[in-house]
Amino acid sequence: MDGKNIIEEDKQYIAGTYARFPVAFRDGKGCRLYDYDGKEYIDCGSGIAVNVFGVNDEKWKKAVTDQLNCIQHTSNLFYTEPQARLAKMLCERTGAKKVFFGNSGAEANECAIKAARKYGETHYGPERKQIITLKDSFHGRTLATLAATGQDNFHRYFGPFPEGFSYADPTIEGVKKCMTENTCAVMIECIQGESGVNVLDGEFVRGLEKLCRERDILLICDEVQTGNGRTGYLYSYMAYGIQPDIVTTAKGLGGGLPIGACMLFEKCADVFGYGDHGSTFGGNPVVCAGACSILERLDDKLLESVREKGAYFKEQLSKIKGVKSVTGAGLMIGIETDKPAAEIAAECVKRGLLVLTAHSKVRLLPALTISKEEADFAVRILNEVISR
Repeated sequence: MDGKNIIEEDKQYIAGTYARFPVAFRDGKGCRLYDYDGKEYIDCGSGIAVNVFGVNDEKWKKAVTDQLNCIQHTSNLFYTEPQARLAKMLCERTGAKKVFFGNSGAEANECAIKAARKYGETHYGPERKQIITLKDSFHGRTLATLAATGQDNFHRYFGPFPEGFSYADPTIEGVKKCMTENTCAVMIECIQGESGVNVLDGEFVRGLEKLCRERDILLICDEVQTGNGRTGYLYSYMAYGIQPDIVTTAKGLGGGLPIGACMLFEKCADVFGYGDHGSTFGGNPVVCAGACSILERLDDKLLESVREKGAYFKEQLSKIKGVKSVTGAGLMIGIETDKPAAEIAAECVKRGLLVLTAHSKVRLLPALTISKEEADFAVRILNEVISR
């Protein structure tokens, strides 16, 4: 089957929820993908921050296939070594006490919502269920995580939504206006990816941590997109010097297979009991084996290189005529221009560069191992498309 036939069958049989580019990929290596005609593309999207070591990564493949040769799945009524090992690694790297595994970022955030509400009820009573999120946030596609998302355009068609969420301006006063005696948690993304790579102010984030501590309100950090080395830190909250009560992550942790993790810190370590939550595929041994191979390579040297590459990208992109601003951290970058982001992305694909969009911005989320040569190619194509 060639690329054209794949596209035709996709349009005929798959629900039309994605505005796909007219390209079908056959294979690739690292940051380079090849379509069915053999055309090469430099990938600066990495499957939306998933393929942190690029495609066809040998160490990840070995970890996955070694586990496939043992057992591909067993239910969570039994123990598996990869799941226990991954949970230990996450706890040792973050200070978390317990981890719950799901299959996606939305599931990780659902778990965080349930943990926060149970904490609120068991400590203060059944009315303590309100969760504050920020305007322009994005927390997932399920009904509860859509309700938590502070963007009206995601709320069309799918109501009624679960109650108990309110949306604050990203300021201390904005959060205080939403807080009541029934607030159990505040959930934030330190960098709001889907709404335009908006970096939260450090003074606000640290002030929010202090405010939550004073009122025994849980602080949840959504690290689904920002986590696993993406910003040059293992998790983006670490750059702010804060300690959340719950951290959620997904995407890059799995390296290409679906996983979600909800990390529970001291206050919430024992919030769940038997039967409170569960997942058939959560913590699947094959996925966890792959995730272990990802996490063990996210060391200080690699994280430093991500910060350096991000600084280089920002410096070069800011020189392009027509670029109004460059936001983000590490290899999570947003580019604001005078042109529609979707048009820029479409033209880049024609020229062999894959980029993403986030509202009005072009978004770059390349593999953490992207080379200088590949970065320079991306900057050159963006320069041609934006400044022409």
